[in-house]
Amino acid sequence: MKFENANVLITGGASGIGKIMGRMALEKGARTFIIWDINITAIENVRKELAPYGRVKGYVVDVSDNKIVTLAYKKTVADCGDIDIVINCAGIITSNKTFDQMTSDEILRTMNINTIAPMFVARAVLPDMLRRNRGHICTIASAGGMLSNPKMSVYAASKWGVIGWSDSVRIELQDSRSDVHITTVAPYYINTGMFDGVKSRIIPILKPEYVARRVIKGIERNRTFCGIPFGFHFIRFWQAILPTRVFDWLFGELFGIYHTMDDFTGRKPQISHKSKAS
Repeated sequence: MKFENANVLITGGASGIGKIMGRMALEKGARTFIIWDINITAIENVRKELAPYGRVKGYVVDVSDNKIVTLAYKKTVADCGDIDIVINCAGIITSNKTFDQMTSDEILRTMNINTIAPMFVARAVLPDMLRRNRGHICTIASAGGMLSNPKMSVYAASKWGVIGWSDSVRIELQDSRSDVHITTVAPYYINTGMFDGVKSRIIPILKPEYVARRVIKGIERNRTFCGIPFGFHFIRFWQAILPTRVFDWLFGELFGIYHTMDDFTGRKPQISHKSKAS
C-alpha cells in the first residue's frame, strides 16, 4: 500500500522504530503521522522534531484499554479523517526473570500490551477499512515469537500469540477477497534501548533505521510476513529437522542464543499517562 497521501497511525510512535517509521512515512508523502503513545512529553517532542517533514498529530492512548482505544479512534478520525495504515508498534518486556519469578502484574502487563492491545486497535479500525475495502494493518511481533528463549518466557508467549492472531486475520481477509491487507513482522533484537544489555554472538543486533525501512517496504509491497533478518529463517529450518537436544546445544549453547538475555537491563520504564485522548 502506498504511503503517499495516507493517514498513518503508529502505536508507540513517540520513540524507537515507531518514531522512525513515522518520519519515513512523512518522507514518502503521508498526509498525517498519527502517534498513539502513553508518554505525553515524548509525543510533544516528536511533534516538534518532525513538524518540518509534514503533519504530525499526537494522542495519549493506553492501547491495552479497549474503552480508551475506542474513544481515541473516534477522536482521531474526527480530527484527521479515515485511517489508511496502522502499525502496531507499542510493546514491552519487563525483565529477564525466569518464569517462576514473574509476578502476576508482569504477566498481565506483557500480554495486555503485546498481544491484546494490537487486537483492540485492529478491531477499532477494521470495520471502517472493510467498509472502504481499503487499508493496511501491520503488527510488529518478534523473532521471540518464533523461537523459544529462556528468561523471556512471557514475552515470547505474547509474541507467539500476536503472530498467530495477525496471520489468522490475514487469512480471513484473504478468504473474503478483501483489499485490506495484513503484514506481520518478526524482527530479531533491535538496538532501541528496549533490549539494552542483550548480547548476541552470531546474529547481529539490528539497527533501528534498517528495521524501519524493511517494515515500510513490506507494507508498500503488501508483504504478508517479514522475518528480519532473513537469515533467521534458517534457524527455523534447523529447528524443524534437528533433534531437540542437538538444536538446543548448537543454537542455544554454542551460538549463544539461549544466553542473549543473561545481562539484560532494558530501558528505564516510561511514566504512564492513562487518558481517553488528547
